[in-house]
Amino acid sequence: IGIDCANGAASRTAELLFTELGAECHMLADKPNGVNVNDNCGSTHMENLMSFVKENHLDAGIAFDGDADRCLAVDEKGNIIDGDKLIAILSRYMKEMGTLKNNTAVVTVMSNLGFHRFMNENKIETVCTKVGDRYVLEEMLNNGYNIGGEQSGHIIFLDHATTGDGQLTAVQTLELLSKCKRPLSQLVKDIPDFPQLLVNVKITEDKKGLWDKTQKITDIIAQAEQAMGENGRILVRESGTEPLVRVMIEGKDEKEVHNWTHLIADTIKECLCR
Repeated sequence: IGIDCANGAASRTAELLFTELGAECHMLADKPNGVNVNDNCGSTHMENLMSFVKENHLDAGIAFDGDADRCLAVDEKGNIIDGDKLIAILSRYMKEMGTLKNNTAVVTVMSNLGFHRFMNENKIETVCTKVGDRYVLEEMLNNGYNIGGEQSGHIIFLDHATTGDGQLTAVQTLELLSKCKRPLSQLVKDIPDFPQLLVNVKITEDKKGLWDKTQKITDIIAQAEQAMGENGRILVRESGTEPLVRVMIEGKDEKEVHNWTHLIADTIKECLCR
């Protein structure tokens, strides 16, 4: 496996951990100097790991972020496996092993529509929360679920820890690979990728809290929902920390996703930016 430590916390532990567990490790970005953390490396910059895995014919790649609470993977063909896909295949594996509590995985509203299709086909329930791992954890604790996380690769395995741990996620993923004897690309091939576009619209301070009370905006969102039907999903939400309205749309048709996202964003800008 290739391991990208983002020149962060995992630099001190990952090679020892995964070597002890039996993996042949090829290390990237594991020499922190105090200023190079996440600098064109790690889970936010996957390009080097993607190329490295493919060119060196490795079985998989693992990328952490600076504090190593997140983990993303790369399959043997050099394709990114995001948090949605990791949660999907690990939930299915846990179900097969009889360890998936209440047959449910917890994710946020940002999870891809393709993830939900896959989970539905595998008869696994999903619960969606607001964006943020604290909301995922709260839902898990309140209702007895033991896997949950975010598209970004922040995944919680409540049987083992109460917070995201990227190296734990990697261990769970590599155990799955080892047990099933199938390449990572095969494990995720049935999870469709729906085109997804996110546009942030900056609004004026005095217009905060008004997007869902503005008729012109709610009308255009309703038009988009009707036009896309079951083949798309629209999420409009206001940032809790900045004067921003985030418009996220996903669907089967990339052109339709692009057109409706920008039409809604332009309408918000027209109504709330002056």
